[in-house]
Amino acid sequence: MIFELLEDIVKLVFIVASFYFALSTFTRIKKPGFTETLEKRRVAILFGLVLVVLAIKISEDVLGGESGPVDKAVLLYIHAHVPGFMTPFFSAITVTGSAKFLFPVTTFLTILLLLAKRGSEALLLSVSVVSAALIVFIIKTSVGRHRPMLWETEYYWGSSFPSGHTLAVAAFATAATLLALKFRPASQGIVMILAFLWIFLVGLSRLVLGVHWPTDVLAAACIGTFLPLAIKVIIHFQRS
Repeated sequence: MIFELLEDIVKLVFIVASFYFALSTFTRIKKPGFTETLEKRRVAILFGLVLVVLAIKISEDVLGGESGPVDKAVLLYIHAHVPGFMTPFFSAITVTGSAKFLFPVTTFLTILLLLAKRGSEALLLSVSVVSAALIVFIIKTSVGRHRPMLWETEYYWGSSFPSGHTLAVAAFATAATLLALKFRPASQGIVMILAFLWIFLVGLSRLVLGVHWPTDVLAAACIGTFLPLAIKVIIHFQRS
């Protein structure tokens, strides 16, 4: 078990390094002016690549049926150790990842950014959330994974993989963090902590409520966090 884990880690590191080398080579050839920016954003780009590789790895395990026993064990452990009186709290938290909460907030903030003549920022936020919704729909329709049925839970549309609530919140929170860091760089620490806490709590709420497997949540968090980072790079490429 430990050797398999170490082997997977080595593979992931190699894949990330290879992707970064390919990106650096492409940039030097096609976008020489972007090379300096790439070097300055090295940590962020490597982080984004790690997210992509992790999402792919988790997806492979899910599609191959390899994650089932671990998913079930983790979910049962959470169900046994989270007190019942906490359920209303997590039910409220999970609402913040729903479309009826995120889309009005996204629309409102996008309009404010447009009125403030912040077109790039408005594009980053809106495209991040809309693309997150599209990706959730496409993957859910394609994969068709059954939701957990370990105890009585509320019904939700679509397959279990990935967690739409977690993915959407990760996309919104990451985009909002990028905007906040641009407007108020000094707030970096607190903004990142709040964003991580929100994503974590929404993801955990899906497990506490028993409507998703842990790998659904983990893959969704990776994909949702990566989306705004990729969109920001694309916007920067287009404007440079």
